[in-house]
Amino acid sequence: MRHNDKGMKRRILITNDDGIHADGIVRLAKAAVKFGDVWLVAPHDQRSACSHSIILTEPLEIRPIRFEVEGVNAFSCSGMPADCVRIAGKTVMDAPPDVVLSGINYGYNAATDIQYSATVGAAFEASFQGYQGVALSEEEGSGHEVTDAYLEQVLEEVIHEPHGPGMIWNVNFPGCPLSECKGIWRDRKVSQKVVYDDRYEVVEELPQGAVRYRVHGYLKCEAEEGTDYHALLCGAVSIGKIRNIC
Repeated sequence: MRHNDKGMKRRILITNDDGIHADGIVRLAKAAVKFGDVWLVAPHDQRSACSHSIILTEPLEIRPIRFEVEGVNAFSCSGMPADCVRIAGKTVMDAPPDVVLSGINYGYNAATDIQYSATVGAAFEASFQGYQGVALSEEEGSGHEVTDAYLEQVLEEVIHEPHGPGMIWNVNFPGCPLSECKGIWRDRKVSQKVVYDDRYEVVEELPQGAVRYRVHGYLKCEAEEGTDYHALLCGAVSIGKIRNIC
């Protein structure tokens, strides 16, 4: 069992934006229980691309659930990922967390796409509340081979690193085979490119000139050296600090 600087077991809160039963959050919880006492408060269903939004006009419903990982205190929440962090630290948990782990997200949170991410938004909410915030993501549709091989090493590294106001750790795992992975590339800057080039395509033409559209993202495979997305394109785990408004 890992301990914090005061010799106490670390209190870990886990959330995500893919919903409480997503495969990524289960795998993250299995790794996190080796580092301390784990609580889990996550949306009851999909909340991707909600950024840092919170619910102000409706009540939040918190419901205890039976979770797949033994020893985890788990609750579903009707709100957004940032709501989960806020209400967990202020109400649900018996004391605030030392660290908040958000993920493992289904799809990269890298480059300028970070601004839309509710995975990253939850980690920023943790930082604003005075907790260590860590966002973790992996390639959409990947086989998890690299993630599962490096996850505990990454947690060991970032959980014990100091954090500053408005700063979080952003971690992305590539989807390449483990044999092709180039290890961990640290201190990655945020690429100013995009992971997906979004376009709106017509789904249906409606009466009175109305049109129904759906967004489609087209993968872009270019990034500047030294950045998060460049590391991923090269088949490396990307770790970097990112800041919000502070």
